[in-house]
Amino acid sequence: MADKKINKVVFGGETLIDLTTDTVTADKLLKSYTAHDKSGETIIGSCSFDADTQDATASESEILLDKTAYVNGQKVTGAMPNNEAVQGKITDKDTPYNIPTGFHDGGGTVEIDDTEKEKLIPGNIKAGIQILGVTGEYAGEADKVQPKTVTPTKDGLTVTPDPEYDYLSQVTVSAIPYSEADNPQGGKTATIG
Repeated sequence: MADKKINKVVFGGETLIDLTTDTVTADKLLKSYTAHDKSGETIIGSCSFDADTQDATASESEILLDKTAYVNGQKVTGAMPNNEAVQGKITDKDTPYNIPTGFHDGGGTVEIDDTEKEKLIPGNIKAGIQILGVTGEYAGEADKVQPKTVTPTKDGLTVTPDPEYDYLSQVTVSAIPYSEADNPQGGKTATIG
């Protein structure tokens, strides 16, 4: 009798314990818990289901790609891309960096492209203006100015600096040329211009 398990106890005509109709099995008992089956044998639970997921709200797009979870009692495989450390470059002031959809591990950076960064030097920025932490020192090149002397004409004229100059510093208008000469009729001929 020592090797048989007791699964029913009757004392004084009254049944005190009766395991013979129990339906518990190891796969229905939570993992690591112990109980007795209908034969009286000790069993250790193997069921890992220990959470009610009926109110869960995650969707495939919110769970990492190829990872699994249980949502509303159903196993769900994730579809969210794992971008890990994202790297980006800004190459134009009017072109924003578009953040890719998915998970980011926080290790990535977005920075100004090296070609554009090389242009951000004090000599390329107007003196006193600060752009991205660089204070400008450019005061402008010395202007090339030209003084000019012109003589009026009957058709009028436009006075502009020669191509190698930036602007005119002064315009001197000469007197209108005037001359007189005797003519054969005994008078004088006045020539203007």
